[in-house]
Amino acid sequence: MDTMKLDAANYKDILKRYIQTQDEQSLYGAEQISKSFIKNSILPEEIVSLHNQALAELYPDLFEDFQRSMDFLMETMISYGLAHQEYQTLREKQIELKSEISVAAGMQDTLLATSKPDIDGLDIGVISVPANQMNGDYYHFIKEEDGSLGVAVADVIGKGVPAALCMSMIKYSMDSFPEETMSPKSILGNLNRVVERNVDPSMFITMFYAQYNPRANKFLYSTAGHEPGFYYCAKTDTFKEIEAKGLVLGVSKETKYQQYERNVEKGDMIVLLTDGVTECRQGDRFIESSEVLDVIKKNIHLPAQEIVEHVYKHFERLQNFQLRDDFTLIILRK
Repeated sequence: MDTMKLDAANYKDILKRYIQTQDEQSLYGAEQISKSFIKNSILPEEIVSLHNQALAELYPDLFEDFQRSMDFLMETMISYGLAHQEYQTLREKQIELKSEISVAAGMQDTLLATSKPDIDGLDIGVISVPANQMNGDYYHFIKEEDGSLGVAVADVIGKGVPAALCMSMIKYSMDSFPEETMSPKSILGNLNRVVERNVDPSMFITMFYAQYNPRANKFLYSTAGHEPGFYYCAKTDTFKEIEAKGLVLGVSKETKYQQYERNVEKGDMIVLLTDGVTECRQGDRFIESSEVLDVIKKNIHLPAQEIVEHVYKHFERLQNFQLRDDFTLIILRK
C-alpha cells in the first residue's frame, strides 16, 4: 500500500473514532497524521479530498447540501494552496534580498569609512544614521599635508544599492585627485564631470565641500545644490545660514562652481547637514530649521560630538524613533 492510501485509511479510522468518542486520543491521532501529511508534502486540497472520501465511505447517506459544502471547501483549499505557494516563494525571495542588502550595507560601511581627524584648535562632531540599511548620505574628511581639513557632505536623491555605488564612486574619485586641485570649487568641478559621465540622469547628487585652514583661520566652501548649512558667530551669539549657489552634480559637464570664503573666530561654529535633519517631521508637520538651531544652542556648552548626538536623539524621539530620511550632521567649532 502506497503512502497516500495508507494515510487515507488511517485518516478514515481516526475520523470515525473521533466522531464516535470525541476523545483526546483521537485528537492525538489527528496530530500525528498531520505530521505525516507535512512530511509527505500533502497539499491542503488533498487533505480535504481525503476527508470527503472518508465521509462518503463512513456515511454514504449524508445529505446533499453538506456534500456541496465540502465541494466548496475543496475549491477554497485549492485557491489557498496556490496562494500559499506564491507567498512562500515571495518570502524566500524577500529573505534572499534582505541578506544581499545586509551584505551591501556592510560593504558600504567599509568602502565609505572615514575617520574623524585630529586638527589642532578644532573641535569636530559628526553623526550619520541611515533611515534604512543603506545610507543615501555621505560625509568624508580629508586631512591635507599643509594641515588644512577638507570636509565633504553629500546626498543622493535615490536610495538603496545604486545610491551606495554612487557614493563609493565619489569617494574614490576624490581620493584620486591630486592635492593641488583640492580647493572646493575644483573638487566639485572634477566630481561634476565624473558624475555626468557615469551616473544615470535620473539620479541627482547634491554636495557641499569645504576647506578649513587653521593657520589662516579661513573657511572656503562651494556647493552643488546641497542643503545650506549654518554659521554660528560666538561674538554675537547668533546663527546665520551659509549662503552659496551651485547646480547639482552631473547636470552639465560645463558647470562652473563658485567658491566662497569667510574668517573663523574662536568659539565660532560651522554646522553642515543633509535634508534628513531639516526635514524631520512631527506627525504631518515639518520642523523648522530654527528648531534644529535651538537644540544646538541649548547644548552649546558641550563638546561638538555630544552636541550632534543630543540633536540626533532629540529628533529621533520627535519622530517616534522612526527616521523618515537619512540623518547626517557635522559641527566644526574653532
